[in-house]
Amino acid sequence: MAGGDILNDSQHLSATLNTWQLWGIAVGLVISGEYFGWSYGWASAGTLGFLVTTLYIATMYTAFIFSFTELTTAIPHAGGPFAYAERAFGELGGYLAGAATLIEFVFAPPAIALAIGAYLNVQFPALAPKNAAVLAYLFFMAINILGVRIAASFELFITILAIIELLVFMAVVAPGFKLSNFVAHGWAGHEHFHAGAVHGMFAAVPFAIWFFLAIEGVAMAAEETKRPARSIPIAYIGGIGTLLALAIGVMLFAGGVGDWRILSNINDPLPQAMKIIVGPSSGWLHMLVWLGLFGLIASLHGIIFGYSRQIFALARAGYLPSVFSKIHPRLKTPWVAILAGGVVGIAAIYSDSLITIGGQPLTANIVTMSVLGALVMYAISMLALFRLRKAEPDMARPFRAKLYPFGPIWTLAGVCICLASIVYNNKAISLIFCGLLALGYLVVHFTRSRLAA
Repeated sequence: MAGGDILNDSQHLSATLNTWQLWGIAVGLVISGEYFGWSYGWASAGTLGFLVTTLYIATMYTAFIFSFTELTTAIPHAGGPFAYAERAFGELGGYLAGAATLIEFVFAPPAIALAIGAYLNVQFPALAPKNAAVLAYLFFMAINILGVRIAASFELFITILAIIELLVFMAVVAPGFKLSNFVAHGWAGHEHFHAGAVHGMFAAVPFAIWFFLAIEGVAMAAEETKRPARSIPIAYIGGIGTLLALAIGVMLFAGGVGDWRILSNINDPLPQAMKIIVGPSSGWLHMLVWLGLFGLIASLHGIIFGYSRQIFALARAGYLPSVFSKIHPRLKTPWVAILAGGVVGIAAIYSDSLITIGGQPLTANIVTMSVLGALVMYAISMLALFRLRKAEPDMARPFRAKLYPFGPIWTLAGVCICLASIVYNNKAISLIFCGLLALGYLVVHFTRSRLAA
């Protein structure tokens, strides 16, 4: 166990999850990215430029998942990246990976909850979007507290519905698809590739990452998996394949129904694309708006699961107050950790219109903050893989990284490019991110030093 801690039974999470439930978590964590957010990449890079960016990011994530799976199966721990980095690099490495993962998983849910609130507000104008977002938060926190099997089964069910809904969207708009519509002005507003398109492709990186962000959350379920050595590789590989196929399909069909530029700066590209084909009063359109909630719900529910396990693991290892490592005696879930992350998320929801950074509302900035956390964690995890291969060559590795060392090297190169792009285009939020990491480390180091004394 990471850090050499001896854990009693009350500090262990029960192993109850199967392969299908893990696949549901892998896809469900991410699938909201197919519904909104990605179309802003078109505004920067055009359809063709963003397609190239997305395919590049997909190769980075595929290499990452094949490499990350080695760590997840070798060290099946609720802390996921934190546990791998602590074993490889000690306290500082563990802290950086844990804090970066925590930022990723705590800051993503408020943006998704606000999108759910916006969907519900369309159907029920009297229901304020922020109040609807908070109600969604509270509901899915309650499901996660009730038990991991209930939570995972619900996640699988809602994820399958979300996938079906995306397939229905593609089928409904397919008769109006024209490849000429998709490629028109496809290079950052121009018909042909030009130097300015490269800058647009770099600026579009965060929106391509949004297609895959948080799939690594499966690692936080490893401790609760019945047969992690078998189930985790299948869930990861099946998950990344499912998400890539859906991402390409959604982009192609949405961009081919008409002038894609009218879809490039909105939060609901799929309903608007369908409206071009079926008209504003079609029953298909109303179905899409309602069922579009499934993708958002699957991601919100899955990421609440992920952040709770990260808070729990960090508290169990002494990086956070021990109260956050409490497990409910009957339900066997980390209920205090679930509530703690919810408090942060709900506070962010109500602060959305009150706080702006770099001229952008809080929602846009917390998405960027979440992406920064993910990228830092990916880099540390790949470095931990190299370190543990050298320091512990005899460690049991049920799954060994494919194309090692080229896979993790490709991941690291991609992460560096993505970080450079995001920091260049988001200097203020990047400084805040670094400040949070530094302040958090000082607090943790001081607290642990006092306890040791």
